[in-house]
Amino acid sequence: MKSIKKAGFQRPTPIQSQAWPIVLQGMDLIGVAQTGTGKTLSYLIPGFIHLDSQPISREERNGPGMLVLTPTRELYSYKGLKSVCVYGGGNRKEQIQHITKGVDIIIATPGRLNDLQMNKCVNLRSITYLVLDEADKMLDLGFEGQITKILLDVRPDRQTVMTSATSYLKEPMIVYVGTLDLVAVNTVKQDIIVTTEEEKRTLIQEFLRNLSPEDKAIIFVSRKLVADDLSSDLSIQGVPVQSLHGSREQFDREQALDDFRSGRVKILIATDLAARGLDVRDVTHVYNYDFPKNLEEYVHRVGLRYSCKLCHQPLVKNSGEVTCLL
Repeated sequence: MKSIKKAGFQRPTPIQSQAWPIVLQGMDLIGVAQTGTGKTLSYLIPGFIHLDSQPISREERNGPGMLVLTPTRELYSYKGLKSVCVYGGGNRKEQIQHITKGVDIIIATPGRLNDLQMNKCVNLRSITYLVLDEADKMLDLGFEGQITKILLDVRPDRQTVMTSATSYLKEPMIVYVGTLDLVAVNTVKQDIIVTTEEEKRTLIQEFLRNLSPEDKAIIFVSRKLVADDLSSDLSIQGVPVQSLHGSREQFDREQALDDFRSGRVKILIATDLAARGLDVRDVTHVYNYDFPKNLEEYVHRVGLRYSCKLCHQPLVKNSGEVTCLL
């Protein structure tokens, strides 16, 4: 409750109000709602209660009790429960050591967890609470084979929660809040500029000149090469900037995020690697230098910038402002 109050959480969101009573009864659930409406907390709070209420201790279980499969790496904490984040690009040996020491919760991307599973570095037989977060995204990324292999080792009498519909549940309750149509959050202002490829550089320069010292902007591009090229140009002009994309080493990615979160740099140039799962609370502008390849990615670029990872309430001053450059 202290953490919830500190984050400014005042009341449950609609998806949380609908999901909590169902999950707390031990039923499987598919939860569908728009980006930024609190789906993460809708499965986390019941999961914490589930673990906290187990009659068997972590040592007696001989393994974790809760597994969260997600396309992006995240980390949660509650009371004395121990969690570990298992993801590709991270230190594999260190992740194995954390698991060996004993954990209650594993938050994992499917590829790395499947690797540890196949090499018998993790015991999944003790899992009683399973979450498939953004299951549609994981399937789109080609993780179906790894997910299937992972679930073979998870006990069949588990409780399962999903944030989108696939075929891994047994007679689930289905809850969705609002329309199922793909819709961007309504807490941000969206400006559309129709232009040519040649004019893009001029427009981005004008945008950056108009930023105030307190503003913080994420600039999304379509390719790593564009991110590096744009970052290099701005750095030469004396503009402090960081970049985030898949070809950078994990240490460099974490340093870029740390610089951006702390305010050491106010501009982050990123590919869609940064479109999901980030918790940067004071972003004022999202600028789509390249329009994303599909509307779903656009919604995630827009939506996740403006909500706290715990309470999912809007955190951007003046309702936020989004500039989309077509």
